[in-house]
Amino acid sequence: MSFRFGILCFPGVQQFDLTGPYEVFASARDAQVNLVWKTTDPVRASMGLWLIPDVAFAEAPNFDLICVPGGGGVNPLLTDEETLDFVRAQAKTARFVTSVCTGSLVLGKAGLLTGKRAATHWNAMDLLERFEAIPVAERVVRDGNLITAGGVTSGIDFGLSVIAELMGQDEAETIQLSLEYAPAPPFDAGLPERVRPEILAAARRRMERSRQEREALLPPVRNERTL
Repeated sequence: MSFRFGILCFPGVQQFDLTGPYEVFASARDAQVNLVWKTTDPVRASMGLWLIPDVAFAEAPNFDLICVPGGGGVNPLLTDEETLDFVRAQAKTARFVTSVCTGSLVLGKAGLLTGKRAATHWNAMDLLERFEAIPVAERVVRDGNLITAGGVTSGIDFGLSVIAELMGQDEAETIQLSLEYAPAPPFDAGLPERVRPEILAAARRRMERSRQEREALLPPVRNERTL
């Protein structure tokens, strides 16, 4: 019996948030992976790569796993009731409800993170509290049937963790070897606590506009003293 994965494919998606887990899922035995969006018209990822959804919302089955990637295109989704309703509907029947990077904010806006441990990109970690979630700075975080991944490249770790859960560690390790996934980055600069202050400042400046737009779309921070 095949396991059906659905990955949201929207304009402005961070392509590696999507293609990282896609590559892992599609490499697994007995797996079917669909890119799902409102229509099957091509969409352009945040860095310009064109992607083609293959299932529209209206024709989508009940996926065994629904995944929301992140990227600058997340911002419009935070006020897109059609997309939020689709995610909510899928979450009711999916075995796993998941996200990569800032896709977790969409899950939060859909009301799926309340009281849950969750991960996201380091530059959005504090925003999880807007949804009464518990931020966890880890590559992959599981809370019940909710699985969230940290920023961008965490999507591969997330994909392998899911395959291990569904099909066993042997299958996950076989995929990892097939992909030669053996990270050895040339610089130890993948987390804010590991880089020089000027590098952190430069990265924050690069993401500042998108973050400001995103903050304006989110619920306010709860003040416990006013409850």
